[in-house]
Amino acid sequence: MMRGPGGGPRGGGHGMMTPGPPQSARDLRGTLRQLVGRLRPEGWAIALAAVLAATGVAVVVIAPRIIGSATDVIFNGVLGKALPAGLTRAQAVTYLRTHGQRQLAQLLSGTNAVPGQGIDMASLGRLLGLAVALYLAGAAFSWIQGYLMAGVAQRTIFGMRRDVEAKLSRLPLRYFDSTPHGDLLSRVTNDIDNLTTTIQQGLSQLLTSVLTIVGVLAMMLLVSPLLAAVSVVMVPLSLGVTVLIARRSQLHFGNQWKRTGSVNSLVEQTHTGHALVQVFGRSRSTMEDFQRENQALYEPSFRAQFLSGIIQPAMFFLANLNYVAIAVIGGYRVVSGAMTLGDIQAFIQYSRQFTNPISQIASQMNLLQSGLASAERVFEFLGAGEEEEAVDRQRPPAPEGHVLLDQVSFRYTADRPLIEDFTLEVNPGETVAIVGPTGAGKTTVVNLLMRFYEIDSGHIYLDGVDAALLSRDSVRSRFGMVLQDTWLFAGSIKDNIAYGRAGATEEEVLAAARAAFVDHFLRTLPDGYETLLDADAGNISAGQRQLLTIARAFLADPSILILDEATSNVDTRTEVLIQEAMARLRHGRTSFVIAHRLSTIRNADSIVVMDQGRIVEQGSHEELMACQGFYYDLYQSQFTNALELAG
Repeated sequence: MMRGPGGGPRGGGHGMMTPGPPQSARDLRGTLRQLVGRLRPEGWAIALAAVLAATGVAVVVIAPRIIGSATDVIFNGVLGKALPAGLTRAQAVTYLRTHGQRQLAQLLSGTNAVPGQGIDMASLGRLLGLAVALYLAGAAFSWIQGYLMAGVAQRTIFGMRRDVEAKLSRLPLRYFDSTPHGDLLSRVTNDIDNLTTTIQQGLSQLLTSVLTIVGVLAMMLLVSPLLAAVSVVMVPLSLGVTVLIARRSQLHFGNQWKRTGSVNSLVEQTHTGHALVQVFGRSRSTMEDFQRENQALYEPSFRAQFLSGIIQPAMFFLANLNYVAIAVIGGYRVVSGAMTLGDIQAFIQYSRQFTNPISQIASQMNLLQSGLASAERVFEFLGAGEEEEAVDRQRPPAPEGHVLLDQVSFRYTADRPLIEDFTLEVNPGETVAIVGPTGAGKTTVVNLLMRFYEIDSGHIYLDGVDAALLSRDSVRSRFGMVLQDTWLFAGSIKDNIAYGRAGATEEEVLAAARAAFVDHFLRTLPDGYETLLDADAGNISAGQRQLLTIARAFLADPSILILDEATSNVDTRTEVLIQEAMARLRHGRTSFVIAHRLSTIRNADSIVVMDQGRIVEQGSHEELMACQGFYYDLYQSQFTNALELAG
């Protein structure tokens, strides 16, 4: 198991503070700039979608004017049929005025009614057919635009997921030590999924809504500048309400995703340690912890959703006020003959089309705000510091297994020295055991050898070359590891063994399994090497899992081997089998063995005894026991404890 500062296990416990996301309002401009940068390669598709959206909006906003003309045809036909035939419209207007019907005369003067003539069905049919064609064309353009924007969103997120996966491989171990797993998983799963929804729905909706506002406003000005002015007054009111509410809800959306990461972190570690939670009777306290975290998530989520949710009702209220004003003013102008009935009908449709996109933008604010909060969390992850160098500055030497740590010093935090002036030389093929109390720095030495952390001073030489001059890939390719916590992925046993070396043949996999004494066991399984392991490899025993990791190390054939507490989780009989497999694995290789059970490392070529980051003793088992020093006390304490437990 990898360990964090001081030798303790790494990974966030539920006592750790979860690093929350930056509030979107804190750097909204920077987040938008990065998001636009991500969308830039899709500029052609976005531009084509914009052209299609503009064309679709154009044909759709023309349709109400066509329907208004059809209404005028019907109204003129009904009105003309009611007037005596043989008169001109001017004569009919004069007649009505002389008989005291001035209001009706004004209404007639604003129409194209022909006395005695009914509805022109041919003209009405053409107008209605044209309106249907326009709406069908608008729907087609909208469908194609949606198709294009879906592609834009999915390709953008595809690239982002690819970059996130690549980023995970470039991050230093320090990042994972300081970041709870649940929060990290939330950023690379929940936040990316949320951003996908925002781009696919929000961006397309925003584009269409803006174009609709522009197109409808142009048509309203064409129909009636006066009524257009009445409608435009509602725009700053709507924007003011939206900005006022959105500013308040933005903070809560950031907190919502921060708390989501905390809840995920708690659930992840509780699930991982479910058995221990039950054994130690911590189910109630765990539920209390979850209730507290869940409540902390509920409060900002409720506020964010409530505040963003009142935007749309506010928009509907303003839209209804606008509708009433247009109906009153427009009705008066129709009666006075300043407008036709078809014009006012078209304008009422335009007013709805004008306020609807504003309402739609308002209703999308919660989605946009939530998406921006998620985007900032993802971009913060992608901007985390990386392991910089990736090329060899000196030609890697042939792997022989010679290791020299020369006056190495290291500390996890500036005020807490851990390893100071550490010097150790290991010749090719030697087995060195590193022992000491918990927190002595044993696993830290391994992390420094693998360049999971960079040393503060001193040098580490691999086969005579300073490891700092080699790329991390070159350094790590020389090492093989068998850890206390076995890591196997969901897949076949064969694939798990083959993970040790890319391109390994089936015969090489079988040879590695035989060398690790796992071949016989695998052949007793119904599916043999093709047996599928579940997510945590719970369908095989701990000892069998450990043997599989040893087989994987055999296949990797490293020049330097690291064994970190590889037998601590198994029974005595399985331990003997694993010890034999590891002895065979160590043969001819430089090996570092970290062990708490000192009886397992008696045959090591050299035993390094560490305490508080320093080598306090070094020698063979017999030499150290003869000195009766620190190692002697450790060994005797374990032996005495074993006898007491046996008694």
